[in-house]
Amino acid sequence: MAEGKTSTRPNIIIILADDMGYSDIGCYGSEINTPNIDSLSAGGVNFTQTYNCARCCPSRASLLTGLYPHQAGIGHMVSDLGFPAYRGSLNDSCVTIAEVLKSAGYRTAMSGKWHVCNLAGKNGKRDYKTELDNPVTPKKRGFDRFYGTLKGGGNYFNPAGLILEDKIVDYRDKGYYYTDAITEYAADIIDEFSKEQDPFFLYVAYTAPHWPLHAKEEDISKYKGHYLRGWDRIRQNRHEELKGSGILDPGWEISKRDELAPLWEDIKEKDWEDRRMATYAAQIDCMDQGIGRIIARLKENRIDDNTIVMFLSDNGGCAEYLAKDPKIPAFKLFDCATKDGRHVSYGNDPLVMPGGEDTFQSYDLPWANVSNTPFKLFKHWVHEGGISTPFIISWPDRIKNKNIVHSPVHLIDIMATIIDITGSEYPKEYNGNTIIPYEGESFLPALLGRDWERDNPIFWEHEGNRAVRDRNLKLVNCYPSRWELYAMEADRTELNDLSGRYRSDIKRLGVLYDDWAKRCGVQPWLLPAIENIPYDIMLGYKREYWNV
Repeated sequence: MAEGKTSTRPNIIIILADDMGYSDIGCYGSEINTPNIDSLSAGGVNFTQTYNCARCCPSRASLLTGLYPHQAGIGHMVSDLGFPAYRGSLNDSCVTIAEVLKSAGYRTAMSGKWHVCNLAGKNGKRDYKTELDNPVTPKKRGFDRFYGTLKGGGNYFNPAGLILEDKIVDYRDKGYYYTDAITEYAADIIDEFSKEQDPFFLYVAYTAPHWPLHAKEEDISKYKGHYLRGWDRIRQNRHEELKGSGILDPGWEISKRDELAPLWEDIKEKDWEDRRMATYAAQIDCMDQGIGRIIARLKENRIDDNTIVMFLSDNGGCAEYLAKDPKIPAFKLFDCATKDGRHVSYGNDPLVMPGGEDTFQSYDLPWANVSNTPFKLFKHWVHEGGISTPFIISWPDRIKNKNIVHSPVHLIDIMATIIDITGSEYPKEYNGNTIIPYEGESFLPALLGRDWERDNPIFWEHEGNRAVRDRNLKLVNCYPSRWELYAMEADRTELNDLSGRYRSDIKRLGVLYDDWAKRCGVQPWLLPAIENIPYDIMLGYKREYWNV
């Protein structure tokens, strides 16, 4: 422990990946090189059934507040859809982890992607010159220090809307790369806070590996040619690794290749596909290198033993297709310009290899199917592929050996657990506003090696996709289809729909869902305003570009 630092309460670091699938790190079955995340896994608790909210904004809202996203005001994304649960910004009826811990004497800082506030100005256009006036920026929701972006994604080499503390900053250095910048600010904060007596909370929210496929060439080159084996073989290899590691029950069969994913043998542009997945892998590799630097900085300051590090992802792998000629010009949404003003080749064009700052592509459905091995479906949906995340917690002072926990956990449980660990008080009122009680349950017993199982069901809704899990049973649907029912202990990959045989369970779980939806302000889908959201207009799910 650093000289002068006498607090026995642990420091807490939450590291959040963006659009990373369940099997995209080495310790959860991947071929991608992630030795630093794997080191956290080797000495920590590995949760195998941890759930997010299927998409970035709702997941971040839930993680930060311990509430379901609709309760916090972000039932969809960061546009105001005209209902209290869909205002697109964290509301005044919730508190963030940072606000709770700051009230308890913690120093607080954030580095990276915020994405829980509505940035729309007049006529619905985003104006980065006025975003600091927004009442829901990190420094106005409990964080002492902040570096990062308020928006969802964009150019890794030249991100727009960068903020340092209270000022919008313009970085145009030749070697700038956003993932590295997020890491370096987090590491500097550790240096600063380690010299103080109070413990700290640090939220590190990477944009990696969210599209665009932007990575440094030295990282991409590590994976060149690796993915010429094709998606089926890699899915199978990951599935075997997951079963062998104890993360997956050997009885859970892998889901079938998604029906929209063609046979690898029928793909003509194999080198392009290889390059896309290699770039995606490089984005995760770079993030892992950064996590290694964060861990090293903890050790250099001799505070690693009493620091809790949590690692997880905000949703499953992303099947979003970036059209070459979108209806909405990409420049207006994602600020695609290079630092020197060169033209950006936007969209998934097999004639353009991704990775460089003058490209803007995604890796799409077949590779997202790999990321979510062994589950089906993707980000947006609430089947297991959309909502399952690896979840690793390291705490050397209290966790001495690797442990695997199979009990279901949700993002809402993180607030409850942090309060339990730190002895903090969750307020009934904050800044004159009545605060909704947090929804989660503390899983601290699981961290300490004791049996733990949550008492209450878990619920989801995103874009009409709905689900409820109550212990072994999961009721789920893809909007606007019918309910499906799965017994999760025997069939977590959701291959055997029991809805035709267990009508009483469907009715019981359906009532639970309806009561929850009413309580949380969930509205029927489609909301009338959704057709005016350009983000969803621009993205489609197509297959013609695969040249089959």
